[in-house]
Amino acid sequence: MGKVSYSPGIEFVSGSLAKPKKKDGHNHGDYLIGTHRTAPTTNTEGCTRLYIRKGDTYKRTTPLSSDETEARTRFSEVASAVALRKKNLSQVAQDRAAFNAQKDEPGGKKTLKAYLWKVCGDAYDQQHNG
Repeated sequence: MGKVSYSPGIEFVSGSLAKPKKKDGHNHGDYLIGTHRTAPTTNTEGCTRLYIRKGDTYKRTTPLSSDETEARTRFSEVASAVALRKKNLSQVAQDRAAFNAQKDEPGGKKTLKAYLWKVCGDAYDQQHNG
């Protein structure tokens, strides 16, 4: 097994060091991923690993299922509904009051954005699932 050492002053790296570049519809290069184990261990060396993955490693090999397509559609519809609702000045005061009323209750949403996602998501589900 090889050891990984970085430049002086860099103790460890966790994440992507290099990603393939997409040019003219295809990828050039590979992924270079550095990891650092943070779990307790008696091994003081060897906590750092370096992996090389092919550029097409994360390319989808199967077509989207109907559930995935529906989930993507729901996400985009709810996201646009949340954006519109945040800009609607006539509804901002109502939304803030309703948010403040529910935020300290069990299961209440802790941020206004999460609350709007819940409200718009529930409205979408009621409209499309009956």
